[in-house]
Amino acid sequence: MELIRNLTEAYGPSGREEKVREIIELEIKDYCEGIKTDTLGNLIAYKPPSVRKGLAKKIMLCAHMDEIGLIIKHIDKQGFLRFASVGGVFPERILHHRVVFANGLLGVIGVETKPETPKPAPLENMFIDIGAKDQLEAKKMVRIGDVATFFQIFKKMGNKIVAKAIDDRIGCFCLIEVMKRIKRHRNELYFVFSTQEELGLRGARTGAYSINPHYALAVDVTATGDTPESPPMAVALGKGVAIKIKDSGFFTSPLIKEILISSAQKLKLPFQLEILERGTTDAAVIQLIREGVQSGVLSIPTRYVHSPNEVCDMEDVQNVIKLLLYSLEQGFNE
Repeated sequence: MELIRNLTEAYGPSGREEKVREIIELEIKDYCEGIKTDTLGNLIAYKPPSVRKGLAKKIMLCAHMDEIGLIIKHIDKQGFLRFASVGGVFPERILHHRVVFANGLLGVIGVETKPETPKPAPLENMFIDIGAKDQLEAKKMVRIGDVATFFQIFKKMGNKIVAKAIDDRIGCFCLIEVMKRIKRHRNELYFVFSTQEELGLRGARTGAYSINPHYALAVDVTATGDTPESPPMAVALGKGVAIKIKDSGFFTSPLIKEILISSAQKLKLPFQLEILERGTTDAAVIQLIREGVQSGVLSIPTRYVHSPNEVCDMEDVQNVIKLLLYSLEQGFNE
């Protein structure tokens, strides 16, 4: 749990993933033969085949390091900070929550109380209160372009966990664990901890282009349909790995889908078939690189995605790791 705590509590909005990358690199450096940070900030680790059997294929595994954030665009005369979103920020999920900047400065999200302010209020009617007495003092504490993320601590709730940035630090955790545990595999494995996913899947695009994999798997979170009056969706916490069929930007390769379903059945692991109507993952761009890449996604069911308090079940997380290990050790060769 300490690793998950460190990953989720780390500051790492899109384009500012350095602290997360440092944690991951320290954790994996003894479990791979090559590791590099590319131009866009992706951390790419290489694990060669441990078993020589047939022609080795390149398999890319991807989870994104970044989280959503708030970028400062104006400081008013009273010292309040106006902001825009970095990634998909839902206004109704952030009001009165604390935020933190890269230098440790804390703030609280407030909202205008004018009669004409819409309800729920959009981001343009919100501000960050950093306790400054006026504009001059605020400008000594923060600059235009600084980015804040949510300030929240990791906690266990029985077998569930709650934290900010479970999307997608929990996917990063899964890849780290697979890298540590895998023993016998006949393909070349590339573990990509990608950047700027929340801004349009940017890191995964450049990472996949440089690797040019034969197959790819993204590990990310997905929404659920298991809370009161939630939109109908056949995914719930604690019911197993979600094997993605389709989302708004991606359709899973039939080959990868059948490999994942067959592997789950052989392991007798609980699994769910996922269709996500809004949202996508790094796999959406990986599949389109060069001549195309047969790709799939393993999803971790998560409640309250893109909020300061996301919730997932550790049993689902462990089952994702088990399914990844088995599938990779069996190989993806057609």
